[in-house]
Amino acid sequence: MPNHSRRFVLTVGLAGLAASACGSSPQSPGLVVRATPAPVEPAVAAPPVDPLATNLLVGFCGAPGSKALGRMTGDLTAASRELQKQIKTFPAGRPITPVVELIATTVHRSPGADGMYRSRCADKTVREYLDAARAMNGLLLLDIQPGRADFLPEVRAYEHWLKEPDVGVALDPEWAVEPGAIPGKKFGRTTGAELDEVAAYLGELAERHRLPAKVMVYHQVTSSVVRDEELLRPHPGVSVVKVVDGIGSGSAKKATWKTLMPSKPAHVRPGFKLFFDEDTRRDAALMTPEEVLALAPTPAYVIYE
Repeated sequence: MPNHSRRFVLTVGLAGLAASACGSSPQSPGLVVRATPAPVEPAVAAPPVDPLATNLLVGFCGAPGSKALGRMTGDLTAASRELQKQIKTFPAGRPITPVVELIATTVHRSPGADGMYRSRCADKTVREYLDAARAMNGLLLLDIQPGRADFLPEVRAYEHWLKEPDVGVALDPEWAVEPGAIPGKKFGRTTGAELDEVAAYLGELAERHRLPAKVMVYHQVTSSVVRDEELLRPHPGVSVVKVVDGIGSGSAKKATWKTLMPSKPAHVRPGFKLFFDEDTRRDAALMTPEEVLALAPTPAYVIYE
């Protein structure tokens, strides 16, 4: 298994900076005031369409004010150009949909006013990232690092955005800690039953508002992070992807892939994460798109940090 500890500590250490840029304070996540979102085009009524049925998803993740959390930060127009350049390195033939993965709920080392060790992005930030995704005809995924909160309430907090046809979620159980635990001290975890609650909610939302199928990603860095995966059931209107987050050389990442893929439920698609910095230490080469797509099963979503 590759060593994940450096990223684990570094991400929490930079969370306060990212949260400040998102418009909320790590000291008072429970007091975040959400502005009424600007008027948006109503979703066109249509039967649920699976965005992963034919297309490969390729994305960058990030948050305002912290390059360590991914390249989708700062000048989003420039970052989008970099993503589009990365997409062009993939083999021709399969259509590719760009993905912007915004770390919307950010974990912290300090508890905040409600003791949940997390803060949420302001609507202004979500709007900026959604505009960037739409400029590329892509998708926006709202990444959730819940701290001590549960996933479902954190996802529901963004419901007015999830009513949009091109917004989904990415769940990061590495940062979902139990009462008494502090994020960054140990890996968090979730269960298939908790993931299923979110999937059921997204399916109901898609049906009620006649939306295309909602993309729901869950990240997994090691076996202990997701337990009882078989309890995650299929839901109409939801397209689920399990993203393997292992860090290290190509051989180490492939070993993590082989370890984590067997527990994936049959209805869940595979995904793979690459790290521009952590994966290339000690002169290691970043895995190429051809190497990534040669994995078995073939990834349906490739995300870069």
